[in-house]
Amino acid sequence: MKYIGIKELVSIGFLLLCVGALNASAFTDNTVIWLQNQGINPYWIVIIISILPVIELRGAIPVAILLFKIPWATAVLLSVLGNMLPIAFLLLFLDLILKMLSKVSWGKRFADWMIQRAETKGKSLESYQALGLIIFVGIPLPGTGAWTGSLIASVFKFRFWHSLLYIFLGVLMAAAIVTPLTLLGLLAAS
Repeated sequence: MKYIGIKELVSIGFLLLCVGALNASAFTDNTVIWLQNQGINPYWIVIIISILPVIELRGAIPVAILLFKIPWATAVLLSVLGNMLPIAFLLLFLDLILKMLSKVSWGKRFADWMIQRAETKGKSLESYQALGLIIFVGIPLPGTGAWTGSLIASVFKFRFWHSLLYIFLGVLMAAAIVTPLTLLGLLAAS
């Protein structure tokens, strides 16, 4: 059995981050440019884009550090804050929102798709509820994150406070992965 060294682990992590970034990069770029054109302060831009489901913290930290040159600790704080802002609301009202959407034809298709996606992604979490949700939210890959984690917690009827805690820990884990990889990219660009 071959063990993976720290160099290989960092390379794999950076590759995974790049793949995830490619998926949302055009949306992130367009959103940041639009917000800048509105005259919004860079700190608020970081909070706003970390709230968005496609970007979340994994896109906000690189924007904060690489584009706006915000110190990494501040970038992490703003991104975690923004990423967590909608989560309690989602956990409390997602069932109601999906039921309301289901009353119209296009909404029903969307709600069914969202529920099926959560069930598919959440199957592997059923037996490892807490740890599974933390890792699912924390690994910065396309389709993971706090928004999808909230959907999974809602579909699988996890308790509200437990879900909020697990998602928060996952967001912190994502920050712990994305921040050093972003800083490595900053060092590589120097």
